[in-house]
Amino acid sequence: MGIGDFLGTGDEKIDRLLLFSAGIDKMTAIERRTLLVDGSRRENDAEHSWHIAVMAMLFEGYASEKADIGRVVEMCAVHDLVEIYAGDTFAYDEKGNLDKEAREKAAADRLFGSLPGETGEKLRSLWEEFDAMTTPDAKYAASMDRLQPLLHNTLTGGHTWIEGKTHRASVEKRTAIIREFMPELVPWIEANLDRAVERGWLLP
Repeated sequence: MGIGDFLGTGDEKIDRLLLFSAGIDKMTAIERRTLLVDGSRRENDAEHSWHIAVMAMLFEGYASEKADIGRVVEMCAVHDLVEIYAGDTFAYDEKGNLDKEAREKAAADRLFGSLPGETGEKLRSLWEEFDAMTTPDAKYAASMDRLQPLLHNTLTGGHTWIEGKTHRASVEKRTAIIREFMPELVPWIEANLDRAVERGWLLP
């Protein structure tokens, strides 16, 4: 059984939506570097997207600019869909990030192009806005995307930092959007990075 067993409705638009909905199930098979908090295994893309969408609802009061939480949650839900075809790129993998933009653009063409006109355009627009990180909605969504793995690293002995031989400066650069958009979290971030260096989880 699988996609090949799909029984159409006779309505092309509905069929494309149903097939897309079935296809994004592949996100559950895309493994990220971040461990679950209990350390039992790596999380997958679908879990990460759900997690940051919920976090966006929790931290609204700490955003330095007013964001539309509905749109932010939409961005969180779609921001990693392109990884179905492009794969996950570790944030601190310098080599892997060299061609990330090209791989993800090609994936976006394929993925969002499979949807009916306006629907595909809407999801692609949300994905592009998230990546650009220029609007308040995108900045907030990006802050959640960076806050969640940071939180997990602080609770799993710096697992992915150690694995990637990560320097503190790289994490500071990665979390710059949080510092800008959620300044009340800066003391917590700094305290955790200090501890990570002291314990050897991060290189100084």
